[in-house]
Amino acid sequence: MKFTFRGVRGSIPIAGSNTVRYGGNSSCVEVRAKEGPPLILDCGTGARVSGMEFLRERISEVEILFTHFHMDHLFGFPFFGSLYSPNSSINVRVPAASGIDAQNKLSRYLNGIYHPLRIRDIPAKLSFEGLSPEQEFEIGPYKIKCITLNHPGGSCGYRVEADGSSLLYLTDTAPMTTPDAGITAGKKPPELERKLLEAMTEADAVIMDTMFSFEEYLERMTWGHAYPEYAVKLCELVGSKSLYLFHHAPDASDDQLDELASYWAEYDTLPVRLAKEGETIVLNSEVLVSK
Repeated sequence: MKFTFRGVRGSIPIAGSNTVRYGGNSSCVEVRAKEGPPLILDCGTGARVSGMEFLRERISEVEILFTHFHMDHLFGFPFFGSLYSPNSSINVRVPAASGIDAQNKLSRYLNGIYHPLRIRDIPAKLSFEGLSPEQEFEIGPYKIKCITLNHPGGSCGYRVEADGSSLLYLTDTAPMTTPDAGITAGKKPPELERKLLEAMTEADAVIMDTMFSFEEYLERMTWGHAYPEYAVKLCELVGSKSLYLFHHAPDASDDQLDELASYWAEYDTLPVRLAKEGETIVLNSEVLVSK
């Protein structure tokens, strides 16, 4: 199994000379197993590139998982090329009470007002499924587990297993406790934090929202985003094998992210890297990262 970062930025896509190395597209990760359809995690503006690739490769079946419907994770959906191919079959799954509820949530954006495209006008074959907390299911070669996260309005993380490898996608989320409780205080984790740790156990790769520094988190604890030290602590406790810092702040320049990458490159207990748009990571391979 391999995954590609198509969008790594949080809150809003950005462009400019300060985003050349890490990218300015908002959240989207493309996952591919050796066999079966590609899997898209969130449809921020980075999803546009995946859609173009799928059309070039004549891929007719695509699976999409949304963590939630805040706009930075939704912007790219109407620009996802596979939507416009009548030969494409696209299965959309999102935290919702039912498939109809999932479709209705997406239709609030694609309604001809906030975007000219309407759900009923999409040429591709669309299906919708609602996901419940802690649900486990299979899609082709993928075994997937839903994980409740801590974000205003709710968010769902995913553990994805295929080809003997495991990937955790955890965005958008704040720590499950305040700094004086749970694992950050050396105390017993509460239920949601315990379930998160269980899902992360011995994962080959963890992609986690670390938008804030610790000092910024203390000022914005209710905003629903975490910081690197919390993600590292989680990974170390349960034997996760690598961590990718994700959902970079829109104001974080390439130089600032380089500094953060250099700082964590010296951490020898756990491989900690920064998510970089366009990079592909091949799990359980001697070639860890290719461009």
